[in-house]
Amino acid sequence: MTAIHEAAAQGFASQADAYARGRPEYPAAIDGWLRGTLGLHAGRTALDLGAGTGKFTRRLVETGAAVIAVEPVAQMRAQLFAALPSVQVLAGSAEAIPLPDASVDAVVCAQAFHWFANAGAMAEIRRVLRPGGPLGLVWNVRDESVDWVAQLTAIMTPHEGDAPRFYKGDWKRVFPAEGFGPLALQSLPYTHVGAPQQVIVDRVMSVSFIASLQAAEQDRVRQRLQAVIGQHPALSGRAEVAFPYRTEAYHCERLA
Repeated sequence: MTAIHEAAAQGFASQADAYARGRPEYPAAIDGWLRGTLGLHAGRTALDLGAGTGKFTRRLVETGAAVIAVEPVAQMRAQLFAALPSVQVLAGSAEAIPLPDASVDAVVCAQAFHWFANAGAMAEIRRVLRPGGPLGLVWNVRDESVDWVAQLTAIMTPHEGDAPRFYKGDWKRVFPAEGFGPLALQSLPYTHVGAPQQVIVDRVMSVSFIASLQAAEQDRVRQRLQAVIGQHPALSGRAEVAFPYRTEAYHCERLA
C-alpha cells in the first residue's frame, strides 16, 4: 500500500474514537446532491475512498447504492466496520485501490481528498470509474466569520506543520485532471449541534496533526479549548452549542 502522510497515519490511528464522536455530520441537502448530481441509487456501486470511520459512508448507503469503503488506517477501518457491518471495507489507498478496472459508478472522497491530491491517485480513480461516472469531493468547512470558531483555528494552526489542508487549496492543482471534465461546486450551509465536549473538543482533538502530538502538548490544547468554552458568552455554561460550517461539494465526471 502507498505510504500515507505521517500526521494521518499517527493521528487518525490514535484518535479514531474521537474522530467518530466529534466529526460533524452533513446537511440533509447532501442527500439530494448524492442522488441527483452523482446519480446514486439502487443498482449503482459507489466507492467511498478514504472512508475513515464511516461518517459519510452512511449517507452513501442511504441512497440505496452498493457501497465499497477503502481506508488505509486500520483503526479507522475497525470503527467503520463496527458501525456499518454490511459495508464491504477494504484496506487500500488512493494510489492503490484494490478494485478492478471500470468497476464502480461513482467515487466519493469526504474530508479526505486533500491528503492524496496527486496524479497517481487521479489515474487510479479514473481506472476504477466507469466512463461517465462522477468523482465527488466533500468537505465540511468551519465558518471562521464567527469569532469563537476563529479562536479555535488560531489554537490549531501553529501545530499543522506540512500536513495537507483543504483551506490551503493545494488539492486544486490536479485539476483540470486528465480524463475528467471540469469541477463544479455546490455549497450548503450546515450547523453541528451538540455538547461542547463533542462538537468542539473532540472535533479539534481528532484533527490529524493535533491527534499526533505528544500527550503533554495535547493536554495544553485541550486546556486552551476549555478556556474558550468557559469564557466566550456564546459557549459558557451551555449544555449544547451550534458549530457553524458550510459543506462544499465538488464533482467532475470521468470522460468516455
